[in-house]
Amino acid sequence: MQNIDLDGLLDRATAAARRRDPAAELRGLRRLEGGVSSLTFASTLVGDRADRQVVLKVAPAGLAPVRNRDVLRQAQALRALRRLPGFPVPEVLFEDAGDPPEVPPLFAMSLCPGESYEPLLDVSAAPPEADVVAERMRVAARALARLQSVGPARIGLGGEPVSAVDEELERWRRLLETVDDDIAPGHEKLYRRLADRVPSGVPPRLLHGDYRLANMLFEGAGLTAVIDWEIWSVGDPRADLAWLLMHLAPAHVFHEDRPAGDRAAGAALPTREELWGEYAEARRAAGADAAEIAATAADLEWFLGVCYYKTASTIAVIWKRERRLDRPDPKLVVAAQHLDEVLAAGHAVLDRA
Repeated sequence: MQNIDLDGLLDRATAAARRRDPAAELRGLRRLEGGVSSLTFASTLVGDRADRQVVLKVAPAGLAPVRNRDVLRQAQALRALRRLPGFPVPEVLFEDAGDPPEVPPLFAMSLCPGESYEPLLDVSAAPPEADVVAERMRVAARALARLQSVGPARIGLGGEPVSAVDEELERWRRLLETVDDDIAPGHEKLYRRLADRVPSGVPPRLLHGDYRLANMLFEGAGLTAVIDWEIWSVGDPRADLAWLLMHLAPAHVFHEDRPAGDRAAGAALPTREELWGEYAEARRAAGADAAEIAATAADLEWFLGVCYYKTASTIAVIWKRERRLDRPDPKLVVAAQHLDEVLAAGHAVLDRA
């Protein structure tokens, strides 16, 4: 990504904010972690109302703002989701289309309170208690059921293209074909097993694409926002459900040894069956009939297998670039050393099917 003129960015964002509130002004920019396809900053929006903390998402300069770099498409999804009670997302405050690729698009959204924490992967100086983490997982399952209780048209996204059920599998296959032969050897076998048993699709729903606790903000066990909508799409709802379920037993690791507090934080997570039960009951409460719920349960092992395959592909592609550096990220060194375990986990779920 090109370097960005922070003063110019503040001026542009302020001008965009003033189209909504003539007294508005953005003050200060602080780079935030999160998101890999755009720049994310925290700032303060000053206006004729109380000052508020906001997040500014900016597409990378010099690149066409397409696919996951299309920040205005992210804003579109957030606006649509604000129409869905019981599924909290940040509020979009303003946007500016820019003049891409040199003047990138941007939008601002509310900075929601809370912490994000992935219990079996992250390391934190103050990890949450195990019972809080367990309830967060159940809350996430119920929120997903709420998201999947309505079709895209109900929230204004009926014109979106629908991804075929095997499209994600092919996407990760294409990526894995670009890595060196000594990275994730044997990945072709898992692909062949998945490609040989592609299931039929079910009615499409809005997909987050990376639906897990790390992309949510919680205060205690209360969900304040689902964040990071860079790769949202419309497709088979089992893709998001399986991704959440996979994070009850991820095969990838970024730390050979995590502190005791972090290990304890994930010690009381619900089982896969219990979490499915939370999701199914919430779907029933939202009006789903027995046939809809049964269809969502069907072939979940295949979708879990794709999740492990996707994880292996993502790590392999990042490691292909990272290992060329003089000092590769230690977390990615560890992750690359465990890729065989990720592929094995994909085979294991297919064996159980």
